[in-house]
Amino acid sequence: MLRLLRAAALVLPLVAVAACHQEGPAERAGKSLDNAGQSVKDAIDPPGPAEKAGRAIDRTVN
Repeated sequence: MLRLLRAAALVLPLVAVAACHQEGPAERAGKSLDNAGQSVKDAIDPPGPAEKAGRAIDRTVN
């Protein structure tokens, strides 16, 4: 019985994380705010070519 409880304690958090695949309206709003903040920062201090390449890779992966 104890072995079953330990297994459940390990598996349930993984199932909960895997179930959260679809992004909701709050997550979309947060991403929008992040992008707006990044745009303001870029207007003040433009990114270099390496940073632009890194951002392109991040957008492709995510």
